[in-house]
Amino acid sequence: MSGRAIAEKSKVVEGLKEKIAKAKLVIVSDYRGLTVKEFTSLRRKLRSEDSEIHVIKNTLIERAFAESGIGQLNDQLKGSTALLLGYGDAVSPLKALVKFLKEIEKGGIRAGVVEKNLYEQKEMIELSKLPAKEVLIGKVVGGFKAPLFGLVNVLQGPIRKLVYALDAIKTKKGGE
Repeated sequence: MSGRAIAEKSKVVEGLKEKIAKAKLVIVSDYRGLTVKEFTSLRRKLRSEDSEIHVIKNTLIERAFAESGIGQLNDQLKGSTALLLGYGDAVSPLKALVKFLKEIEKGGIRAGVVEKNLYEQKEMIELSKLPAKEVLIGKVVGGFKAPLFGLVNVLQGPIRKLVYALDAIKTKKGGE
């Protein structure tokens, strides 16, 4: 191998390491069977989710993961491999990928990295079933809010009774 080819591969690995460091989500997937049109459609969908997908040689992915300190993907790096990198929400690009692959019935997820933690295929599929981050935050806020409303109602009870009693006294005295 020439020195130029080695330099180019090192440059690709460095660029990939930078992208992996920025990404909240990295998915190693199989794109076997996808047509160019389907892959282009997937790219467009993922772009709207603040993510990107690339076809990269397995050896370069393996080097970038090892140098990033994430871990080894030996079993998952066989055959045609695409790498999805999500920079915004960690779940929405995963949901988009799972939905797309289910619709076309081709390809699949092999493994993934969420917030620098390596997960296997089953765990990534389970993660894709979670609601969006905003929905989860809304549920937590709703969970906090409900007891507070109950507390407010309990605290307002005696005041309400006092107002009713004063109103009854006023009506009684005004009626005399």
